[in-house]
Amino acid sequence: MATTQRRVTRRPTAELKRRIHDDVARDLGIAIVTGRHCPGDSLGGELENSQRLGVSRNAYREAIRILAAKGLVESRQKAGLLVNERARWNLLDPEVMDWILSDRADPAFRDQLFQLRMIVEPAAASLAALHRDADDLTALHRALTDMKESAPDSPEGEKADERFHAAILAAGRNEIVARLASIVAASVNFVAEYKREAHVTRDAWPDHRDLYQAIADGAPPEAQAAMTRLIANARADVEGDPARTRSATDQSPKVRRRA
Repeated sequence: MATTQRRVTRRPTAELKRRIHDDVARDLGIAIVTGRHCPGDSLGGELENSQRLGVSRNAYREAIRILAAKGLVESRQKAGLLVNERARWNLLDPEVMDWILSDRADPAFRDQLFQLRMIVEPAAASLAALHRDADDLTALHRALTDMKESAPDSPEGEKADERFHAAILAAGRNEIVARLASIVAASVNFVAEYKREAHVTRDAWPDHRDLYQAIADGAPPEAQAAMTRLIANARADVEGDPARTRSATDQSPKVRRRA
């Protein structure tokens, strides 16, 4: 019994330590990417900051290692720990992207992300229609079904949406394109969170259903067009008039998940 008790107490402690340095890295990372700490700013000393944040020096040190690996900070002799210029940030890192998107006051980055999706995903959908196999269609259908069974833009539906887009990128049989799944997931996450907070109720499931059908039919032009519409509608949800997107959805509210 004593052995079992020791195992139970050690594991949560290790998990708690991981959460602490992850939380510190996230808080500092958001402060950097949103401009509260500007390029060239000194973040101060390890002892000073760990005491101010109420964490151990080890936890703070690990958080800084995370930020350094993402290109946000750099330790220099005599100068100490400095914030790097934006050109050195790893903008393709999913966490960095998520931190930047958490700042609703930075529409330029959001616009660039939608532009990237418009460049990559319609072509990826066309490739998926050409190269998909039975396993790909199964993965897509499962994600689509999970979206249908979840409330629109709920956390559960959001995860299924991420899987749907990742499955499309994988189905194209281009491993470089498939590596962009984390970037697409960051955008999907942002759109879903925005719609929840802004109470935009347009249901994106029919867009995904049409895209799935085009890929299942092996129709590259239709798949490309369906993905283009899906991304354009997602962008309109964020940038357009919420009343317009609501009214478009509410034309058939009782059957929207049963189409």
